[in-house]
Order: sequence, then C-alpha cells, then structure tokens
Amino acid sequence: MTPLDPAQIFWRKSSRSGANDSNCVEVAELSGALAVRDSKDSDGPALLFDRDAWSSFVAGLRRGLRG
Repeated sequence: MTPLDPAQIFWRKSSRSGANDSNCVEVAELSGALAVRDSKDSDGPALLFDRDAWSSFVAGLRRGLRG
C-alpha cells in the first residue's frame, strides 16, 4: 500500500457542526475506503473503513437515532 499524502486528502465534517467547532469527527473519501479522524487532533491517527463496513456503521447509527 502506498503511503497517503495528507495534503491530498480532503477532510469533511458535518454541516451541523459550527465552523469553529472542534468537537467533531472528520471523514475523508479515499480510493476504496473512508478515513475518520478526530477534528481536535488533525495530525493524529485516522481509522480506515472499507465501504461495506462504513455503510453498516452509518446504518447502525441511524437505527439507534430512531430507536
């Protein structure tokens, strides 16, 4: 696997998050995966999810929010 160039990764956070709100997670779409990091620690580690795992994770969150 080739190392990722952090300058080439576009991180997004929720539109419900304020511009200066650092209590969020940020998500980046990569080739074949999604990366998630803590917005308070932008130089820290990121978790990588394949697309199926990410879809399952988000579906579980949505079920929990409705329950």
